[in-house]
Amino acid sequence: MKDLDDIHQVMTDLGRRARAAAAELAFAPAKAKTAALNAAADAVWARRAEIIEANAKDMDFGTEKGLTKAMLDRLMLDEARIAGIVEGLRAVAGQDDPVGEVLAEWDRPTGLHIQRVRTPLGVIGVIYESRPNVTADAGALCLKAGNAVILRGGSESFHSSGAIHACLVEGLKAAGLPEDAILRVPTRDRAAVSEMLTMTDYIDVIVPRGGKGLVGLVQREARVPVFAHLEGIVHIYVDKAADPAKAMDVVLNAKTRRTGICGAAECLLIHRDLADTLGADLVRMLVEAGVRVHAAPELAVEGTVPATDEDWGREYLDMDIAAKVVDDIDVAMDHIRQYGSNHTDAILTEDDEAAARFFQRLDSAILMRNASTQFADGGEFGMGAEIGIATGKMHARGPVGAAQLTSFKYLVSGDGTTRA
Repeated sequence: MKDLDDIHQVMTDLGRRARAAAAELAFAPAKAKTAALNAAADAVWARRAEIIEANAKDMDFGTEKGLTKAMLDRLMLDEARIAGIVEGLRAVAGQDDPVGEVLAEWDRPTGLHIQRVRTPLGVIGVIYESRPNVTADAGALCLKAGNAVILRGGSESFHSSGAIHACLVEGLKAAGLPEDAILRVPTRDRAAVSEMLTMTDYIDVIVPRGGKGLVGLVQREARVPVFAHLEGIVHIYVDKAADPAKAMDVVLNAKTRRTGICGAAECLLIHRDLADTLGADLVRMLVEAGVRVHAAPELAVEGTVPATDEDWGREYLDMDIAAKVVDDIDVAMDHIRQYGSNHTDAILTEDDEAAARFFQRLDSAILMRNASTQFADGGEFGMGAEIGIATGKMHARGPVGAAQLTSFKYLVSGDGTTRA
């Protein structure tokens, strides 16, 4: 599979098959898509031992490759996480079908009746890294929205993704839908990614889900439109009017619940009035929890390490966080604008005016108040699952669920109507 001509042929074949499947999916009954996803969920649970066995191979590969503990955590599947995959598939299956939804309709004085109706995008290419559950999430959401999908998972999750993909295909078969509706790139070769980025005849949009290197590559080289999913350089600003108990709970959860996800907090901004009180308590709490706090001088307590310029705007995805004192909310927002990634940022405050200012003046895809940034997740937003958090401003933004994987068309009805 190393020969570039072979890779080109493989990818062209996948593109043709996906395009043909997309034509059928565009008018597939909602019941069939629901049945396919429920059957896929059944298959994932029935074959969980096979999936865990496949994942063990990937864990060995990742360990040999030198992945960090946080990255290995993203990669690892156990029965509880497989149950989560099953739950996600069933949640998407149970959602209303977005295709055909009438978004707006109106009549014109000319006698025309106009409807704006949701329609599938067509073929979606999803390029992701180590999290094998994305195979199920992306496959399910694309199918629900009537799209065919070409999945290209990371080399680390190759076996796990293959086992999950087989379950999705089983669901398609059971529902009588085209098996090519959910395709998987059958090689670890990076040349396949480059091919996907230029397949303008076959792929309508690319969704990259991974680190800065992957997303940067996609944005530089793609000729296909891209839903950008940039780093999660997530900030929490602790305002002078923060409730101490809420702040302690939220900050600890936001950093430590799962450090390897894009909603994990990476930078803590403390109002200057709190530096010696709540700010110091927050830093000590994180240190005691095993977090390496890269602290500015005002927050340097026992167990911290000095912050450097490189710590601002850094996505650790590990038990690390940067911490800094700011003079007020405006300075905090300036810092977020300079170093953030427009993903998720939070304010902890009991001051409604401060919260309103934070919400109004920052332009991150997700803004939160008094809540853990670990909630930056499509499932937690009631979308069942997500294909990623889009940080751009065109078309989709924030958690990308089934509805965000559609476009729309206009249906115009007349009665022999002519234009004067």
